[in-house]
Amino acid sequence: MKLPNTAHTSRPWLIHEMARDFRLYDVWALPTPGGPDDFPHLVRQTTGGDTSDNPSRVARTLFAIRWKLGKLLGWDNPDSGVGSRVPTLRDRLPADLRDGPFGPEFDRLPFRSIYLTDNEWASEMSNRTMHGVMHLSWVPDDADGYRGQMAVLVKPNGPFGKAYMAAIAPFRHLLVYPPLMRGIAAEWRADPPQAPLPPAEIKILARLGSLGRFPRRRRRARGRA
Repeated sequence: MKLPNTAHTSRPWLIHEMARDFRLYDVWALPTPGGPDDFPHLVRQTTGGDTSDNPSRVARTLFAIRWKLGKLLGWDNPDSGVGSRVPTLRDRLPADLRDGPFGPEFDRLPFRSIYLTDNEWASEMSNRTMHGVMHLSWVPDDADGYRGQMAVLVKPNGPFGKAYMAAIAPFRHLLVYPPLMRGIAAEWRADPPQAPLPPAEIKILARLGSLGRFPRRRRRARGRA
């Protein structure tokens, strides 16, 4: 579900200060219900994603056309990426995060992690059209639980970049994001967060492990995921 920008701007995220020269383009509520400690699971699922996984054939076709145009016109050449055309936002990290882990890297998508905390994660990408940030966060929902939230921030590259972002806006909102949300929901249901073991069971498993009879742990899924 698309959310108003205030759903992102009203929260004290680190990205606000780091990306003050970026424009907030979209905010989406992710269909990923869970508990307070399930944010790492959302991050892991996101890093394994790919545009070819979009459940919409139309969206997959649009992405394929975009990648082919980028290759033909040089939009995605190595010299247009983060660290080449634009400096990485990692350089703007506060001191307490600069020396820590940036977060996991993506398997196939052209993003790179900027930082990761217990409830927010930012990654970035750059090409000839723009410098973009995908910000994921973990927020309370209306059912006494938590869910993911995604914000997209963009710094267009000059007049061409602004025109490009304006041209693709209808496609993003009508043809790309809705099926993407359905795909995220399906993946969350198929691979839900693993519920933590009760303390009593942890003690039993620890004792069995010390006796050399540690069993294979059975996956425990949250009933509401």
